[in-house]
Amino acid sequence: MNIDVASAVLWVFPLLVAVVFHEWAHGFVAYRLGDDTAQRLGRLTINPLAHIDPIGTLLMPALLFISGAPFLFGYAKPVPIGWQNLRNPVRDMVYVAAAGPGMNLLLAIASAILLGLISRGTGADPFFWQGVEPGSFAVAGPVAVMAWRSVMINVVLAVFNLLPIPPLDGGRVAVGLLPNALAYRLASLEPYGFMIVFLLLMSGVLGLVLSPIVRTVVGLLRAFM
Repeated sequence: MNIDVASAVLWVFPLLVAVVFHEWAHGFVAYRLGDDTAQRLGRLTINPLAHIDPIGTLLMPALLFISGAPFLFGYAKPVPIGWQNLRNPVRDMVYVAAAGPGMNLLLAIASAILLGLISRGTGADPFFWQGVEPGSFAVAGPVAVMAWRSVMINVVLAVFNLLPIPPLDGGRVAVGLLPNALAYRLASLEPYGFMIVFLLLMSGVLGLVLSPIVRTVVGLLRAFM
């Protein structure tokens, strides 16, 4: 089996940045709202070693890459949050949960801006970098390809995590915003949340739901390119 190390790096680096900053954002917002749990446990850092999950950060992306999947996906160890330490637990947990996807959207915008700068410098359309060989434009090529992949990875992570299924971030946001009775019913799904997501993924329903949203968001990001 021939593994293109250069191509793997150009996937892995933006993926690592995306998941690490996602988790850091949760901890940072929680800290600003009164909870220092992440700081005390050494998780309020962008050091990847503090956030790496053996399966989500290493094994899953590696298997996807080796299998030739058209995208990479992964996750880091969740940052611990002491919700009882927050000044207003119900309201503040909404902010804490939304911080991760919000960070991914900011990273997608920053990557889109970088991609636009390179595209204007080389005269290439920003979407040209979807399939170009990384070495085609010397230094600009690898950076542009990585920026394009960063856009896609961060948009997918943001959209996926905003699904209103606990324990995903969108589920926690929904629990904090819904009336108590509905919030309680939704929160009761948390033990089965990942099983539900897995079944939706395997059935193809998740792809049908997420794909048009991802395409729409990427289309909107073209304004920054």
